Amino acid sequence: MLCFLSPAHAAQWTVDKAKSHLGFSVQWQDHPLLGEFRNWDAKIDFDPADVEHAHALVKVDLASVTVGSDEMDQGIKGPQGFDAGNFSTATFETTWFRATGKNKYEARGNLTLRGVTRGITLPFSLNINGNVAQMKGTAAVTRTDFQVGMGQWATDNPVARMVTVTINLTATKAK
Repeated sequence: MLCFLSPAHAAQWTVDKAKSHLGFSVQWQDHPLLGEFRNWDAKIDFDPADVEHAHALVKVDLASVTVGSDEMDQGIKGPQGFDAGNFSTATFETTWFRATGKNKYEARGNLTLRGVTRGITLPFSLNINGNVAQMKGTAAVTRTDFQVGMGQWATDNPVARMVTVTINLTATKAK
């Protein structure tokens, strides 16, 4: 589930979940494995003219992960994967935003997964047309930094350690 907290000066946005996607990709035996999270929510407070006051708190329901195979879904949710039975939610809370170019930004924050917190940077593009915003971003995460896939799964074979998180959100400005 995705949530963004409300600073005093930033515009509030409501995500259109039917037009939005939160997922990941990882190399599995030299082939890309694509996954998505079906349950998440988002509140966004962001104004391109006032990124200093932007703040985000993102939450993801780890039990909602799917890669399209029941057997693999259970493995990813299980103790060697996200361990969703013990750690039901992943969070990303921003510490700052900055503009990096026309319609380009970075969000720096802390990702907490399986009880482990690490700083990550999420570069993203943001296009606003009237009251509708389209945000696209990717962040590279090392799964073993968060205790995902340890033991026999800790090496890059058969599952790469580097995971790319993908975000594609459509949101409407709240009135």
